[in-house]
Formats: sequence, C-alpha cells, structure tokens
Amino acid sequence: MEKITDNVYVETGFGGSNNTFVVTSEGIVLIDTPQSPDDAIQWRDEIAKHGEVKYIINSEPHGDHFTGNYFFDGKVVAHEGVREAILASDADQLRQQMKQMTPDATPIPDGFYYKPPVITFSQKLTLHLGNHTFELTNLPGHTPYQTAIYIPEEKVVCTSDNVVYGVQPFLHQAVPYEWLESLKRYQEYDADYLVPGHGEICKPDYLPEMSKMVQAWIDAAEEAIEKGMTAEQMQEDTSLLEKHNIKVGTEPFAKRVVGMSMANLLEKLK
Repeated sequence: MEKITDNVYVETGFGGSNNTFVVTSEGIVLIDTPQSPDDAIQWRDEIAKHGEVKYIINSEPHGDHFTGNYFFDGKVVAHEGVREAILASDADQLRQQMKQMTPDATPIPDGFYYKPPVITFSQKLTLHLGNHTFELTNLPGHTPYQTAIYIPEEKVVCTSDNVVYGVQPFLHQAVPYEWLESLKRYQEYDADYLVPGHGEICKPDYLPEMSKMVQAWIDAAEEAIEKGMTAEQMQEDTSLLEKHNIKVGTEPFAKRVVGMSMANLLEKLK
C-alpha cells in the first residue's frame, strides 16, 4: 500500500484492479474493491485502522473493480451502467472461476452476493463527505460506463481502466474514439497524481503515452480492415499488432484478449 497524499492510500499489488481509499473527517470513501476474498479481507482490515467506510465508488462495470463490495459496509455509488452489470453478474459462475484460477485461496463465502450501487448517475455526480469532495464524471473509453473520480482537495484523479500504466489495455468493450477524447479531458483536471485502473501510480504527463496506446490499436484495426483480416486471424498472427508497437504476451489468455479486443474494434470501425 502507498500513501500518495495526506489522505489518499492506494494498493496496486492485488490481483485485479488497483484499489484506493480516502480518509475524510467523517469517514472513508473506498474506490473499487478487490476481486479475491483474501485481498478484500486484508484491505478491509487495513482500512479499519483509519475509520468507517461510508461510501464505495465503483469506477467501471468489470468484476475486478466491484466483486469485493460484499466485504465492506457503506453505500455503493456508480454509473447506472455499472449497476446493470453488477445486477447481471452470477455468483455461482464466480465461485467456479475462482476455484479454477486460485484453487488454494479462500473460497467465495456462503451467502455471497454482488452488492449493487444504491446511488447511480448518468453523466455527473458530486459526493461530499466531511472535508472532501468527490467529483464523478462519466468518461467513456475502456467501456461506455467509465467513471473518473476527482478529489480536488488532494489533487488526485482515479481514472478507472481508461488509464493503465505499464500494461496493455483491454478493448473488448471499448468505444475507441470516445476514449481518445476522454483522455484529453483528464488533462483538464488540476491533478498531481493519476491512480490508473492497473499498474503503478502515475502523473498527468503520462496521458499522451496512453493516447498513443489506444491510437495504435485503432491504427492496427484500420489496417486489418484494409487487408481483409479477421479478429481470429489477428489472434493467431500478431505480426500486424507488433508492427504498431503493440506488445502481446504468448500465454493463451493474452491471445484471447487480442481476439476479443480486435473483434470489438473491427465492428466499431466498420
């Protein structure tokens, strides 16, 4: 865990997304929750040293950002599209996935359910707690439902997976051109730190690099369309991606992500 300002703490070492909590004069605001029970319990115990969780903000509609909601008190706040994703999630399917992925880890407990938001918004929402302000804005990109959380008193923006540092972005549900526009809007915040969805904490001067990463995928997809290539072909032969400086791992999961991401982009760009 890293303390990046007087009141903002970030964990980048859990499996899944980064997790953040902010200590206010009236309690804790938690931004995204760990995916595994072990990490969630560890994070809950750490947060308890600083106060009571009043609100949980989920920044996007993927399980590595909201599965751990169950383990925390506090009202959940998120984009209305995130609520729909959480309500559609299947706890039994999660149990099977966790058994396969981490068979030695603490199992999903009996009675587990996906804890959904009770407060939602479509474009913007401002949350006030104690001496802190949380400005939530829908900035589409990685999905249409991404939320930027700006804490002006700390000059920190939690970016969701619209920004990732040192890892490849997933584009399987991306809206690519909106993503580029959203990255420009992050530059408008008076921020000293960005907390990305994955990877190490960074600063706003990283945003042009993130834009280049997204643009590279767009360029690769446009060339694939010109050549008449399918997503399946690009999954098996990654040379076109490598031409655009997109690094792809060799493991089966990485190739599957390539296929899903490219299938989405080809559909969107066509």
